[in-house]
Amino acid sequence: MEKRVLGIILTLLGVVGLIYAGVSFMTGGADTRNIKAIIFSGILGAVFFFSGISLIRNTKDKAT
Repeated sequence: MEKRVLGIILTLLGVVGLIYAGVSFMTGGADTRNIKAIIFSGILGAVFFFSGISLIRNTKDKAT
């Protein structure tokens, strides 16, 4: 059960990172610092999202 909770937390962090990257991309200018932040948050959000989804899918619940 702990792995599934960790997967949910990672997935939610990934969604937040991807939303932040999308909003920054839509409202930001062509500043170099802004582009680096968008790329960093987008990649980190994608890694968290897909690792969380993978952890949720591959965790088996045992009946106790």
